[in-house]
Amino acid sequence: MKDNIVLIGMPGVGKSTIGVILAKILGYQFIDADLVIQEREGMLLKEIIAKKGIDGFIQIENQVNRSLSPRKAIIATGGSVVYGKEAMEHLKEIATVVYLELGLPALGRRLGNLKKRGVVLKEGQTLKNLYEERVPLYEKYADITVSEHKCTIEQTVEKIVDALEEQIGISV
Repeated sequence: MKDNIVLIGMPGVGKSTIGVILAKILGYQFIDADLVIQEREGMLLKEIIAKKGIDGFIQIENQVNRSLSPRKAIIATGGSVVYGKEAMEHLKEIATVVYLELGLPALGRRLGNLKKRGVVLKEGQTLKNLYEERVPLYEKYADITVSEHKCTIEQTVEKIVDALEEQIGISV
């Protein structure tokens, strides 16, 4: 049964911040998948990437997200979750997937040093390359897409709640 909500999108779109607020509004628990990964591995995301490489990190991320089975939870995923086919299939089975969409210029302004954030970047890859690679995957897996263009956090949360009410009948 789909009684969870999964937030996907690029790093910096506010999945964790918005997830906490949504959880409070809906009375759901909040799970930050990146924190679950760090706890299970005993390392920061950037340390996992440095030690195990991008492919190793994606494999760990896929396993962790595939193993999540909460009830009535908002799950904020890492931006690279969409590279894990098994994880995304599992999350789609247990949750309504909400893609938080933000244009590249706004994203560039929000993000600082990508490596320090633990962003999965291949050698020589730019934010633009990463964006172009991931957006089709976010769109593929999304049940609901919410544009954050010129929105505050509160406005984005309101848009998500409205979409959830309309799409799956959640009432607030």
